[in-house]
Amino acid sequence: MYIRNFMPQDLARVYEIEVNSFNDPYDINMLKGLADIGAGFLVAVEDDVVVGYILFWLKEENLGHIIAIAVDEKYRCQHIATKLLIMAVNVLHNCNVPKITLEVRASNVIAVNFYKKFGFEIDRKVPKYYNDGEDAFIMFLENFQNNS
Repeated sequence: MYIRNFMPQDLARVYEIEVNSFNDPYDINMLKGLADIGAGFLVAVEDDVVVGYILFWLKEENLGHIIAIAVDEKYRCQHIATKLLIMAVNVLHNCNVPKITLEVRASNVIAVNFYKKFGFEIDRKVPKYYNDGEDAFIMFLENFQNNS
């Protein structure tokens, strides 16, 4: 497995993973738009097949943001999400970004614990954040070190 930058031909596969991973997936045009505006977009590849991705960007001058991370369910529990997150955090660190934020469903204990393992902390709960009315936790990571 290796990680590389997203390429336009990855879009259909990324969208497939997105739809199969989230109750409220991003539209394919939103994913394409994020790639087009230069968001950080990395994909994990195994045997020439995209098996996961991470989207991130500089939300503000000193604030990075993890937009989405997902791994095909057949490839989960193989540390792919870990490698994607570490690479994104390192890219942001190398851009001198002191703080990274993300949103996660409050009920998604596995994801919350995954982010906590990397030092993310819960900042606050946002009621009815998602379209289906579910709450979100806003999590942040600051003063982090490069994890290469």
